[in-house]
Amino acid sequence: MGEKVFYGKGIRRIKNEDSELYDSIENLDKNVWNANVLDYRTQKLIAIAISATNPESSSFLKQVSKAKKELGISRDEMMDVLKVVLLTSGMMNFNKALDVVNKLYG
Repeated sequence: MGEKVFYGKGIRRIKNEDSELYDSIENLDKNVWNANVLDYRTQKLIAIAISATNPESSSFLKQVSKAKKELGISRDEMMDVLKVVLLTSGMMNFNKALDVVNKLYG
C-alpha cells in the first residue's frame, strides 16, 4: 500500500484543526485497506470500478494512476474492470472511464 493521500480538499485543514477527526478518518482508511480477506490489489480493482461511476472523473483518474504506478495494473486488467462497469452502470460511465484509461495507457 502506498502513502496515505486523502483527496478531499478540506482534509489538510481538518488535520490541523481537528486531529481527532483526522485520526478517525485515517483509521477508517486503514480498516478498509487492511487486506484481511481480499488482497489489496483486488480491493483496488473494486475501488476503481466504483470510482468509474462517480460523475466527477478526477477520482477515477487518481485511482487508476495510483494502481498503475504502485501495483502495475495492466490495461487488460483495466478493461476487465470496465466491462463490469459497462454491465452494472451503463454505457455513459463506461465511455467516461474508457477515455481516462486510453489517456493513461496510450
